[in-house]
Amino acid sequence: MATISIPEYVPSASEDAEQLRKAFSGWGTNEKLIISILAHRSAAQRRQIRQAYADIFGEDLLKSLDKELTHDFEKVVLLWVLDSAERDAVLAYDSARKWGPGDRALIEIACARSSDELFAARRAYHARYKRSVEEDVAAHAKGDFRKVAAGCCKFFFLIASQIL
Repeated sequence: MATISIPEYVPSASEDAEQLRKAFSGWGTNEKLIISILAHRSAAQRRQIRQAYADIFGEDLLKSLDKELTHDFEKVVLLWVLDSAERDAVLAYDSARKWGPGDRALIEIACARSSDELFAARRAYHARYKRSVEEDVAAHAKGDFRKVAAGCCKFFFLIASQIL
């Protein structure tokens, strides 16, 4: 299994933000530059880059990436840049709306996260989509699985909210 390491010298978040902006300028997008920056930074460093990008350019890095990238590469890079709670919220949203036999991200999130992580994901979901994850699961899941999934989500997210 390969691992990606963080280099000894890491440029400042503002330098990385400027390099990302450079990757977006001109004809096409320099995807290699985007990967070389984001793949060699920790989650905390990516968060700082996102903040620096917003401070310098007055635009959310996620919006810029969304405009510049397409398809699976876009989705992977966007998920990479998000905090863990935001990432769980996006994966839960996709799972709730595209419910199928192979898509069980929501159940994995509900079963594999701590109470604190579940509560943070629930808050991030509500902040991002302006509704609760339980409402979306109830609205989009089908058949018997709907009953199980809605009950499972309600149970796990209820426990998370009561513990905190």
